[in-house]
Amino acid sequence: MSVDPHTLAPERGEGSTARGTRAGAGAHAIHRGEQDRSPSAGRSLIGRLTAGGSTGNERLTIATGLVLLVLLVVIGVTIVRLRSLLWIHLFVGMLLIGPIALKMASTGYRFVRYYTANPRYRSKGPPPALLRMIAPIVVISTIAVFVSGVALLLIGPSSRATLLPIHKVSFIVWVVFTSLHLLGHLPEVASAIGLGGETASRVDVLAALGACSGKNLSAWETPGTTPPGRAGRGLSLAGALAGGTVLAILLIPQFGPWLHASSLFHHH
Repeated sequence: MSVDPHTLAPERGEGSTARGTRAGAGAHAIHRGEQDRSPSAGRSLIGRLTAGGSTGNERLTIATGLVLLVLLVVIGVTIVRLRSLLWIHLFVGMLLIGPIALKMASTGYRFVRYYTANPRYRSKGPPPALLRMIAPIVVISTIAVFVSGVALLLIGPSSRATLLPIHKVSFIVWVVFTSLHLLGHLPEVASAIGLGGETASRVDVLAALGACSGKNLSAWETPGTTPPGRAGRGLSLAGALAGGTVLAILLIPQFGPWLHASSLFHHH
C-alpha cells in the first residue's frame, strides 16, 4: 500500500501558527518577568510597608508609646538610686532618643495630615481638647529634657551648675504632662492590646518582617482587623530602638567623667 507523503506532513501554515503561538507565549512570560522586576514592583513593596492609613499610624504611635513607657519605668527606677545606677540612667536616656523621635514623627505626621484635610485622618477626628492643649508642652519639655541631657553628657560635670537645673525642671514638667498624655490615650491603648470592647490587634511591636498582602484598605480598616503595613511599623520601631542603642553605645566613653564625679561625691 502506498502512502502519500503529503498526508503525513503538517500543513505549512499550521506549523508556523503553532510556532508563532509558542513564541508569543514565551515573549509574554519574559515581558511579565520584566514587569515583576520593574520599579513599580519595588514601589508596590514600599507601598505595602508604609500602608495602613490613619489606623496604621495610630497603631505605630501606640506601640511606640508602650515601648517608651517600659523604658521610662527603667529611668524612674534609676532616679531612685541614681548614684549606683547612673550608668543605666545615661545609657537608657540615650537609647530613648530613637523611640522619642519616632513617636514625635508619627504624631506630627497625623497632625499634618489632619490639618491638610486628608479624608481618612479627618474621619478619625481630632484628639480630645485637653490633649491638644497639652501637646505643645509635651513637645517643648521633651526637646528640653533630651537636649539638656545630651549637653550635660557631652560637656561633662563642669556643666552641672548651669545645665543640671534645666534638665531637672524640664524632666519634672515632661513626666507630669507626658503622664497626662498617656492617660488620655488609655482607651486606644486598651483597644489595641485587646482589653477594650473592640479587640483590634495585638500591638505591632517588632512585627513579623514578611511582606503584607495587598488588600483593599477599606476592608482592612474595619474594627477587629490588623491594618496593612504591619511589617513597616515593626521595622520602624525596631529601627528606632536600634538607632537609640547604637547612639548609646557610641556615647559610652562620655559616661566616665560623670561616673567618676559621682563616686567622688558619694565618698565625700
